[in-house]
Amino acid sequence: MLSALDRSRSVAPPGFSRWLIPPAALAVHLSIGQVYATSVYKNSFISHFDSSATSVGVIFSIAIVMLGLSAAVGGTWVERNGPRKAMFVSACFWAAGFLVAALGISTKQLWLVYLGYGVLGGIGLGIGYISPVSTLIKWFPDRPGLATGLAIMGFGGGALIASPLSRQLLSAYDSGYDPNVATSVASGGSLVALFLTLGIGYFVLMMFGVLNIRVPADGWVPEGFDPATIKAKPLVTTASVSAANAIKTPQFWLLWVVLFCNVTAGIGILEQASPMIQDFFRDGTGGKSAVAVGAAAGFVGLLSLFNMAGRFAWSSTSDVIGRKRIYMVYLGVGMILYALLASVGHSAVALFVLLAGVILSFYGGGFATIPAYLRDMFGTFQVGAIHGRLLTAWSAAGVAGPLIVNGFLDSQGKPGTLTASAYQPALFTMVGVLAIGFVANLLVKPVAERFHEAKPAEQKEAVA
Repeated sequence: MLSALDRSRSVAPPGFSRWLIPPAALAVHLSIGQVYATSVYKNSFISHFDSSATSVGVIFSIAIVMLGLSAAVGGTWVERNGPRKAMFVSACFWAAGFLVAALGISTKQLWLVYLGYGVLGGIGLGIGYISPVSTLIKWFPDRPGLATGLAIMGFGGGALIASPLSRQLLSAYDSGYDPNVATSVASGGSLVALFLTLGIGYFVLMMFGVLNIRVPADGWVPEGFDPATIKAKPLVTTASVSAANAIKTPQFWLLWVVLFCNVTAGIGILEQASPMIQDFFRDGTGGKSAVAVGAAAGFVGLLSLFNMAGRFAWSSTSDVIGRKRIYMVYLGVGMILYALLASVGHSAVALFVLLAGVILSFYGGGFATIPAYLRDMFGTFQVGAIHGRLLTAWSAAGVAGPLIVNGFLDSQGKPGTLTASAYQPALFTMVGVLAIGFVANLLVKPVAERFHEAKPAEQKEAVA
C-alpha cells in the first residue's frame, strides 16, 4: 500500500488537468494554516494548565521553529520522494501532533503539548509547507507566481476557517463556554475533544491532497507554452542548480536577507495588531481608546484577509513584472508605508487600517513570491529543497520581529497605557530593516555558471 506513495506512481496520465493540482495543495495548506489560530484557545490553556501566557506561547514558538528546521533538513528528501509521500508524512505528523497534545491536555502535562503540537506538529508544518511547491512550479512553468500564490494563500487563510470552527466546537463541547465573551474559558475536556476533532479532521482533509496530487510526465509542457521564451526574460535561468550548490551562492543568502527583512517587518505588526490599533487612538497616557476591543478583534481578522489576498494578488503580479521588481515594491513601498504609519497613522482609523492592511499584503505576498523567485534563479531541479533551506529566514524573523517591537514598547510604558508615539521608534526601525532588504534585492544577479548542474547529471535526476 505504501508503494502507492512513490513518486513513480503519481505521474499524471495524458490529458490530466493541471488545475486539479492547486486544490490538492490547498487541502494541505489550509490544514496546516491552523497554526495561526492558536490564540483562540490560549486563555483556556492558561487556565487549564494554571500557567503563564509566556509558557503557553512557547507552544506556537516551538512549532514555527520546527517548521523552519524541518523544511530545511527535509527539503532534499521531499524532492527525492515526491509530493505524495511528503504530503502523507506531513499529514501523519500534523495529526499525531494534535493527538499527543490532547494526551498532554487530559493529563495536564504541558511538556506533552510542547512535544505534540510543537515538535511533531511543527515537523508536519515544515514538510507540508514545502511539499507541493516544486510540483506546482513544474505544472505552471508559464505562471509560477500564480501557482504558488494559490497554494500558499491557503496557509494565510487557514486561520480564517480554524478560528471560528474552534470557537464553535468548544462551545458545542462545553455548554459553559461562550465564544463571544473574552474572559470565558473552555474546560479541559472540551479542549481534549477539540484537539482530537481537529487532528482527525485535518488528517482526512490532507489525505484528499495526497490522493489527488500528481507530478507531470517528463518533457510535459502546457499547451501553447514554448519553454524557449523563458530565455528572453532577465534573471530567469533555464539551467539547474542543486540545493547543495545553491547555499554556496551569494544569491541564496541575498534572498535569505530579503525574506528575513520582509517577514520581520510584517510579523512585527501582525503579532501586536489588536493592542496596537487601540493604543494608536488612545487619548493621552492611560486614557480610553477610541477603538473598542471588539473592533480591534475585527481589525485582526481584516489583516488576515489582506495577508491572504496579498499572497495571491502580488505573486500573480510578479509573473507580469518580474520577481525582483515586485520585491522592490514590497520593500521600497513598504518603507514609505511604515514611515507614514509612524508619522500620520494616528490621524484617522481608516488611514491606519489601510496602511497596515497594505503592509500585511506585502508580508503575505513575500511568502508566496519567494518560491517563484527561487525557481527563476536556480531552476526547477531542487527548488523545493532550496525553498526549505530558505525558510530558516522565517524562523529567524519570527523571533526578531516581535523582539524589536516588544523591546521598544517595554521601554515606553505598560500595556494599556501606550499611545501612538510609543510605537514610533519600533516602526522607524522597521523602515531601516526594509532598507537593508531593499539593498539586498538590488544586488541579486544571475547565478554563475560554475554552480550549474551538468546536463547528464540533470537528466539522470529527472529520470529518477
